[in-house]
Amino acid sequence: MSITQNPHAVPLPTDQELVLKVIPMPADCNQNGDIFGGWVMAQVDLAGAVLPARYVKGRMATVAVNEFIFKHPVKVGDILSFFSRVQRIGNTSISVKVEVFAERFSSQGEYMKVTEATLTYVAIDETGKPRVIPKD
Repeated sequence: MSITQNPHAVPLPTDQELVLKVIPMPADCNQNGDIFGGWVMAQVDLAGAVLPARYVKGRMATVAVNEFIFKHPVKVGDILSFFSRVQRIGNTSISVKVEVFAERFSSQGEYMKVTEATLTYVAIDETGKPRVIPKD
C-alpha cells in the first residue's frame, strides 16, 4: 500500500512565531462546504495583533489589510496554525506578515499554506487617536 503525498505540502516556518492555533467548525462553513473567507480573515486579524501588542503596550487598531491571499480552501476539521513576524515598526504603526498553514484531518503531519496576509496596526490612545509606540 503506497501513501500518496500532498503536492502542496510544505514545512512550517522556523523564522516566525506560532501565535494561534484553531480548528474551524461546521458553523463556519459557506454554502460550498468550505470555511468562510471572512472567518479566516477574522482569525488572521486576531493572530496578526499578537506580536504588535508586545510593542504597543496599550490599545491598538487594525488600520490596513495591505495584502490578503487565499491559496487553498480551508475545510472543517483542519488544524490551522497561524505564524507571524513583524515586518516594520514606525512611529505609531506596526506591519506584520501572517501565514496560515492547514494540517488536514486526514493527513496529519503534513501542512499546506492556505492563506497569507500583511496587516498594519496603529497604537491609539484612550480617545482613539494615534500615539507614539514606546521605544524600550
